[in-house]
Amino acid sequence: MIAARSFTALILGVVVLSAGSLPSEAVKVSPPRQIAYSTWTSTTDFLAGAQYGTTVADDALTFGTSTGSTAYVDPFGDGTAKNYDQTSWISPQVSSGFGLTELVASWNATTPPGTWIEISMAGTTDLGTTTKWYVLGRWSGGDDTAAGDIHRTSVPQQGDADGSVAVDTFTAATGHWLDRWQLKVSLYRLSGTTQSPVVRSVGAMASRLPTDKKVAVSPLGGAEGVVLDVPTYSQETHIGQYPQWDGGGEAWCSATSTAMVLDYYGAGPTAAETAWVDPSYTDPQVDHSARSVFDYSYDGAGNWPFNTAYAGSRGLDGFITRLRSLTEAEQFIKAGIPLVASLSFKKGDLPGAGYGTNGHLMVIVGFDQAGNVVVNDPASHLIASNDQVRTTYDRTAFENAWVPHSGGLVYVIHPAGMQLPAPPNPQHNW
Repeated sequence: MIAARSFTALILGVVVLSAGSLPSEAVKVSPPRQIAYSTWTSTTDFLAGAQYGTTVADDALTFGTSTGSTAYVDPFGDGTAKNYDQTSWISPQVSSGFGLTELVASWNATTPPGTWIEISMAGTTDLGTTTKWYVLGRWSGGDDTAAGDIHRTSVPQQGDADGSVAVDTFTAATGHWLDRWQLKVSLYRLSGTTQSPVVRSVGAMASRLPTDKKVAVSPLGGAEGVVLDVPTYSQETHIGQYPQWDGGGEAWCSATSTAMVLDYYGAGPTAAETAWVDPSYTDPQVDHSARSVFDYSYDGAGNWPFNTAYAGSRGLDGFITRLRSLTEAEQFIKAGIPLVASLSFKKGDLPGAGYGTNGHLMVIVGFDQAGNVVVNDPASHLIASNDQVRTTYDRTAFENAWVPHSGGLVYVIHPAGMQLPAPPNPQHNW
């Protein structure tokens, strides 16, 4: 079993719980769901930030002149320090228009061997004080440590009086919030080398959510009868594979969902890239995904931005946000964009699933004519068969397993340059 964390930052595989049932009456009026997403993804965007040795070119951040070096001891390496030259970029301050209590960053970057990046955030609290920089992730797309790659990792034990970081999510201290925030991107490369990370985008989703346990079913959004042809992969066929990356099965729901979306766009790994996978294993792209998103501190494949960053390393764009309803999700389906959604539910609350879970990822691929949700559920029926992955869940039950529990969290992964649907809410959450 994967080590637990609070669900707001939790993506585990399937864990069977005791039976329960969805209450029959939905709440008719729900408090506002405050969600705002901000991103920097163009030359103009990056030039608006403060540069400390970075260069902006072709709508991306790269190494310019090093501002110093860092002796980094990889906590999951052999204990020796390696010297890395460093540059950094700091975003403008962002006011979300509400006091945020949670923030999740995401990014798209290429990290050649011997390079990596670190994403941090800081903010101004409701008391007017400035927080420290909290590390939200240290990312390397590769794992060739001999070449200078690091073990990608979240950073534990950062909590203080202003807030804390649970794997990939900053959470403000109880009773407090942030009025403004900003991100810092630090670029590293082995000292004496010339390779550079290339950061194409960086952003964050800030939110302040109500504590409602139920939501009213959302109105239909026009995607009824639209189902995207996303391939179906079961996480259950991978049970016991590669225990160094958490052993498949229930631990790989996120990695399996991400692999399905990558193959939908034709961006999955080639046969040469998966040649290291045991040839007796089916769907080696799932094993490749798990290895490529694995967070060595969390000891799991469920770090949200690591999954979208993996997609970004393969030429796609990916980011983390929260949606307020299935009506919003339908806009992405109409645009041809599947969504990886994070849910939690007791056994019986999602009729037809056949299991309960403290946190699970599946792919929204469409809607039937009645507006019920068509998904690729990698744990469907807990059966090790790709043929069982495609299923349809009741709209009300799905929405209540998704919106009140993870806050409607999704991975949005799409080809670079693809037009996203227009956000229907003035408070843009994408």
